[in-house]
Amino acid sequence: MRHRKMYIGILGMIALAVVLGMAVKIIRREEGKMPEELLVEYMNHISRQEYEKMYAMIDPEAAGGIRREDFIKRNAAIYEGMEMQKMKIRIIGCNEKEKTVSYQTSFETIAGKVSFENEALFSKNREGYRLVWEDSLIFPGLSASDKVRVSTIPAERGKILDRKGRVLAGQGTASSVGIIPGKLKNREKAIPEVARLLGMTEEAIEKKLSAQWVKEDSFVPLKTLPKGDPLEREAAASGEEAMEEKERQEELLEISGVMITDVEVRNYALGEAAAHLIGYVQNVTAEDLKEHDGEGYTANSVIGRSGMEGLLEKKLKGKDGHRIVIVDEEGGEKEEVAVSMVENGQDVQLTIDADLQNSLYEQFKEEKSSSVAMDPYTGEVLALVSTPSYDNNAFILGLSDAQWTKLSEDEDKPMYNRFRQVWCPGSSFKPITAAIGLEEGAIDPTRDYGNEGLRWQKDASWGAYFVSTLHIYAPVNLENALIYSDNIYFAKAALRIGAGQWEKALRGLGFGEEIPFPIKMAPSQYTNGDGMETEIQLADSGYGQGEILMNPLHLACIYSAFCNEGNMIRPWLFSEEGVSGESWIADAFSPATADRVMEAMKKVVNHPDGTGYGARRTDVVLAGKTGTAEIKAAKEDKTGTELGWFAVCTAEKNMDCPILLISMTEDVKEKGGSGYVVKKDAQVLDQWFAGH
Repeated sequence: MRHRKMYIGILGMIALAVVLGMAVKIIRREEGKMPEELLVEYMNHISRQEYEKMYAMIDPEAAGGIRREDFIKRNAAIYEGMEMQKMKIRIIGCNEKEKTVSYQTSFETIAGKVSFENEALFSKNREGYRLVWEDSLIFPGLSASDKVRVSTIPAERGKILDRKGRVLAGQGTASSVGIIPGKLKNREKAIPEVARLLGMTEEAIEKKLSAQWVKEDSFVPLKTLPKGDPLEREAAASGEEAMEEKERQEELLEISGVMITDVEVRNYALGEAAAHLIGYVQNVTAEDLKEHDGEGYTANSVIGRSGMEGLLEKKLKGKDGHRIVIVDEEGGEKEEVAVSMVENGQDVQLTIDADLQNSLYEQFKEEKSSSVAMDPYTGEVLALVSTPSYDNNAFILGLSDAQWTKLSEDEDKPMYNRFRQVWCPGSSFKPITAAIGLEEGAIDPTRDYGNEGLRWQKDASWGAYFVSTLHIYAPVNLENALIYSDNIYFAKAALRIGAGQWEKALRGLGFGEEIPFPIKMAPSQYTNGDGMETEIQLADSGYGQGEILMNPLHLACIYSAFCNEGNMIRPWLFSEEGVSGESWIADAFSPATADRVMEAMKKVVNHPDGTGYGARRTDVVLAGKTGTAEIKAAKEDKTGTELGWFAVCTAEKNMDCPILLISMTEDVKEKGGSGYVVKKDAQVLDQWFAGH
């Protein structure tokens, strides 16, 4: 028994020794990684920007005694400066005697892919192998005194052009005010003075001057100002104010270290006249860089914020070119590591006519309005105007907090894009009711439906509600109903059409659906609910009130059917798409219906009693319809305002310069109603025809 116990004890000791031996081997294996394993691990740390762990793997003494801080700074500056990512390594061979590892590595940079073969040297002590770090591990040709320079060749943003090739958005020149830190004397006095003259805070200036990239000889831009107007976007109106601005510029230049230089910026030729259409660009934010990661944006990029600039961002922005080079301590170029060619953005040509766009803006700039102009035969949109407007050039230069507050809190809402919205069309809707009624057989165009006076209701079930109109005339037929804009005639017509057919007809004209157009427009509607709820709502809808809301471009498309034998034209905005007069909704009305309504609309403009007579011309036959829409909190409201409309078009196909123009103006109640809009559009048409 005793011998047996001794035997078991010996076996246990042997087993323990085996286990301990295996553990030691495992530990040694962990501590004693081979050079090729260590090199792969080191490269993986680079990919993850783990510079502390990289330094822990090197032999500082063998690497010339490089300090941890210097190592981290050197590697971070180079790898992050060229935006290194997706590093791969392939071991080629090992020389145990020389303690070297040959390898091939590749990685992506801002200037494209970099690939090279290299050799790493290791040292060995009791603790195992250590990497002997040299600058040549980053690039084979890099020495300790060399620098890696990353330069950007900015892509030129594509231009936005009008139909005649005139620049709506393109490169312009502004003045950049900045400071060269090394030349700044008496900093405590200079900074407050610069802040005062530029309308900036001292803190904002100090923050810019303390950026990591700033050196003593760097030009640090503080504010971009309009060329020729160094301090404020609003040009000085009087000679006295102009002199004050000149004096302040001279004061800036008298401060040591302050410099004013020309800088290229995005410029908008029409400014306020096309701001809602063209939009603007701004410098990218941290959020932009995160959202558009991998799309070529840098901290110095701009991005389209609204309008065409935002919609066409991918086409317009282009792709910056980049170079990565190794330079010696004198700045001489030693080696080109990588290069990517610049790709300029594409130019985009719109169907917009700059003269017409500006003409409409000048007429309506003091109003809250929207205007749409198009060629009724091709569908080319010639103008899209919203007023009041804002200066999109000011966004390029940078708005102060005070300027932004003033703009955003303006009760007239200059940033609000009115041509994208829906509005109550009032009597400008009556030609549509006329066309639907003719198609449905609910209107006999030659029949005299009888005079009802100035007030009418279907029966006593309407209670105290009456439809009112402004004129008594005879005979009460379709043509006269449009000439005199008779609400009663079209209310009765809607009732004869019936709610079901009425709704079906409007859906067939694009109500409730998106307009096939690059700019997203609010869809038109005929009801706030699921359908016509009452006879009164249906009757009101017949003359463009009730719950009818229309987008101006949609209204223009329906009016185009009267010019095109009943086919609603598809609107176009880009010239390069090969505009051909394609229909959005074919056979919206029959040719006979379209012709009948067109002939009546000619009388609206050309008959002395017609509501559009103020636009009549002797050289061109025009057709159209006015509209005045009441905007009230309730039916009993007597204090509501009015929208004024005028829809007008050339009525002959052989015109050299055809046009269909829709204008809507808010708050016309005290200005003459729709007649106010007629007068303004008449002046626009004067300029249009004079220019053609």
